[in-house]
Amino acid sequence: MKKIFGIYILTAAFILSAGCTKLDQTFYDKVTPETFYKSEKDIKAALYRPFTHARWYLGADRWNLQEYTADHFAITTKGRHWYNGGENERYHYHRWTPDDGWIWGTWRGTLMGVALALDTKKDLEKLDYTKFALTQADKDDHLNQLNTLIAFFYLRGLDYFGGLPVFESLEGESLPRNTDLETFTHIETLLKTAIEKLPKKKAGDKEEGALRQAAAATLLATLYFNAEAYINKPMFAECKKLCQDILAKTYGEYSLDASWYGPHAFSNDKSPEIIWSIPSEFNKLQYDWFYANFYHYNTNKYFDIDGGNNNGSHLQPSRKPTGELYTADFKLGSPYEQFSDQDLRKKPYKYLGGGRYEGMFIVGPHLTPSGAVINGGEEYKNLPLTFVDQVGRFSEVGPGKRYASVNVLPSKMSEGEENTGVRLVKVPVPNNADKSLRWGADNPAIRLTEIQYMLAECLLREGDKAGAAALINPVRKRAFTGGADPDPVTAANLDEYRMLREWGIEFLGEGRRRTDLIRWKKFTTETWWDHQPSARHYNRFPVPTQAISGNNNLKQNDGY
Repeated sequence: MKKIFGIYILTAAFILSAGCTKLDQTFYDKVTPETFYKSEKDIKAALYRPFTHARWYLGADRWNLQEYTADHFAITTKGRHWYNGGENERYHYHRWTPDDGWIWGTWRGTLMGVALALDTKKDLEKLDYTKFALTQADKDDHLNQLNTLIAFFYLRGLDYFGGLPVFESLEGESLPRNTDLETFTHIETLLKTAIEKLPKKKAGDKEEGALRQAAAATLLATLYFNAEAYINKPMFAECKKLCQDILAKTYGEYSLDASWYGPHAFSNDKSPEIIWSIPSEFNKLQYDWFYANFYHYNTNKYFDIDGGNNNGSHLQPSRKPTGELYTADFKLGSPYEQFSDQDLRKKPYKYLGGGRYEGMFIVGPHLTPSGAVINGGEEYKNLPLTFVDQVGRFSEVGPGKRYASVNVLPSKMSEGEENTGVRLVKVPVPNNADKSLRWGADNPAIRLTEIQYMLAECLLREGDKAGAAALINPVRKRAFTGGADPDPVTAANLDEYRMLREWGIEFLGEGRRRTDLIRWKKFTTETWWDHQPSARHYNRFPVPTQAISGNNNLKQNDGY
C-alpha cells in the first residue's frame, strides 16, 4: 500500500509542478502539514479529495457488480455490439473470474478510498486548528467525516469481498487480509466513534456532501442489517433500534419527501429526506457516469440535447417474445412490470421545461419532443425505433428469415437488438434550452426511505407485517395521483418476495440489488430471466488476480 500510494502522490506532485514557472521557490527536504496548510481553504481542499473519490466510487464498476449480476439490469449482445468477449454474460450467469476488470477496479478503488481518507486524516490530526480561525469542534467534525468515509469504503469492500486488509496508516506494505469479523469490527468502531462527534443536521440545512451524524448511523444500521451475510450473525435487532432512532430525529432533522421525484430532481439538495448526497454540477463533478451506457445512439434527439451514447444497458425483460409476462415463471426480475400502471413513475420520461419532468422510463415509440419519429441505425436502420420490454431478434422473424414466428424466438443474453429493453431515466435530463440544469441533480447516496425500508424489513422478520406495511405505504402513496395506491402493502400480502419487490421498485437502479438478494439468501439460489441458480461462493467476488500478483500475502476467497 505504501508503495502504491507513494506512486500516486509523486504523480500528483509532478502534474502540479509541471505547470509552474516561478523560479524563486523555497524547497524542503520534507513536506509537513505545518508547511503545506496555509489557510482554511487548504484544509477543505484536502478534506474534499477523498470525497471526490467517493463520487467516482458510487458509480461505474461498483454499480455494475450490484446490478448486472442481479435480476434488474442486463447488457445484452445487440447484433455486432456489446458481446465484449463474453464479459457481460459472465456477470449475468455468475461465471466471473478473478481476472475480470470490474472486480479489479472495485478492489483497487475500495482500498484507494481508504488510503486517501487516511492520508488526509493523518495530516489534519497534526494541525492546530486555532491557527486557521477554526475550533476543536471543526477538527472533530473533519476527522470523523473521514472516519465515516473510511468506514463507508470498508463496508462496501466487506460486502463485495469479505475481509480486507485493515490498515490505519500508510506505512504497511503487502498486508494480508483481515478476517470478516475483524473487518466488521473495525467498521463498527469507526462509525460508533464518528456518531459521537459528528454534528446533526438542523432544519433548513442543505445537503452539500458533508457526512453528518445520521449518515454514520445509517451506515452502522446497514452494517447490522447485512451482518448475517458478513459474519454469519443476524443483527436485525441492532439495526431496528438505529432505524427507529433516526426516524425519531435522534440523529438530525429528516423527513420523507412529499413527491417521488424530490430525492432525484435538479434541486434534490433541498430534499428533506437526503441524508448524504454527492454534489453534482454541469462541467464540474458531474453525476453522469451512466449516461452513455444507458441510452441509444439516437436518444439525444429524444432528450433534445447534444452528445451521443453507446446503447448498452437496459432493464431485464418482463415479457417473453410472445408478449406473455414472465411473472408465472419466476418470482424475481420483471422490473418494469413490478410498477403499477397507475404509478406516476411508469410514465415515459418527458422533460416539461423549467426543471420539471414526469416519468422515469424510455419505452415504446422513440419520438422527439415535437413528436417526430426517431429512426434506428442497426437492425432498424431508417425505420422507427420502438423500445420493447422484451429480448429477442424480432428483426429476424418472418417469411424467409431466421425465425418463422415469435413463438420460436429465443430470449437470452446473446439475442438483443438496438431497441431491446426499457431504459431507466432516474436522473433527470433537461433539454438544450435548459442546459445549465444538466447534471444538476446530486447523487442521493443515502436517503431516509432506506431507513424506513430497513425498519420495515426488520419488523417483517419479527412477524409484525402490519407495522412493516405502515412504513412502506407512505413511500408508495406519493407515486400515485392523490395517493390512491391500487396495491398497497398489507399484512396479508407482505412476504419476503413482496419486500424484495418494494426494495426493487423504490430503489431501482440505485446500486444495491445484489446486496438485497444476498440478505434474503436468493442471489445464488433463485431463478430470473435467463439466469439459473449458481454456486454459493458467488455471494462474494474473488480477490482479483492483479491484487494477488502484487501481494502474495492475500488469500483467495473459497471457490475461486
